[in-house]
Amino acid sequence: MPVYDYECARCGAFEAVRRIAERDDPAACPECGATATRVTIGAPSVGGPGGADVEDTGSYGMQHRGGCLCCR
Repeated sequence: MPVYDYECARCGAFEAVRRIAERDDPAACPECGATATRVTIGAPSVGGPGGADVEDTGSYGMQHRGGCLCCR
């Protein structure tokens, strides 16, 4: 299962192993038990000069760029 980052307002950042379907649900902080929200950060573009155009969006909201091999 994937590991996701969460941020507790009291204790700070922590990681949780969760199913993909639960990734955006709040998680309980392992230190204090408070509800924590998922931290999301965008991945940098690693294309050539000018980048690649976004072609479509996959089932989990991931953006597929020209030449990606993940859906073939």
